[in-house]
Amino acid sequence: MSDASIPLLPDPSTPPPGESPLLPAGSLPALPEPRFQAQPPLPPAQFLTLRSEDGRVALTNDALEINYERFGWRELAGVDVQPVRWLLGVLLGGFVLCGFLLGYLQFWLRTMPAALGLSVGALLLAWGVRGTNRWRLHRPGQEPRHFAFSGPARSWQQLAQEANYRIRQRHHEAATEAAYWLAGAAAPEAPAPEPPLPT
Repeated sequence: MSDASIPLLPDPSTPPPGESPLLPAGSLPALPEPRFQAQPPLPPAQFLTLRSEDGRVALTNDALEINYERFGWRELAGVDVQPVRWLLGVLLGGFVLCGFLLGYLQFWLRTMPAALGLSVGALLLAWGVRGTNRWRLHRPGQEPRHFAFSGPARSWQQLAQEANYRIRQRHHEAATEAAYWLAGAAAPEAPAPEPPLPT
């Protein structure tokens, strides 16, 4: 076997054809030291106005309006809604219904007074079971505000979820803007140019 059949490895110090030769280690220019620069905050998000079915609650771009009272998004910490049953209505309706039914079955009451009593008991029971939806507005450093609204709980819960999303978005925008201005204030200023020497 001859030496001509073995391929020779290329010399690592010689560049491949078509490329510039490598620079020595000390001849690279000094790169500027990387600095953190905060990006300017994005413009605030724009929201559509949403209203409840009865018009008592409105979610605007800037605030939450409940019974014509405005609460800014940044002054709120959160909103929750809870369906509440009127316990007094449930108990009173149940007792009236049972009392008149028992009186009719024991022949203490005639048909018309018993029917009237059963109707009143059923209405009280239905009113207590239907209940209301309690809105609670959480404000930092203050007592929560409570509001009561009637109607199906599902629509009120959807409005509360949207209100919480807008509250979080406005707080995030405020924190981003504050961080940007704080980073700008804490950044070292560039040195002033030296005045020219008198000639």
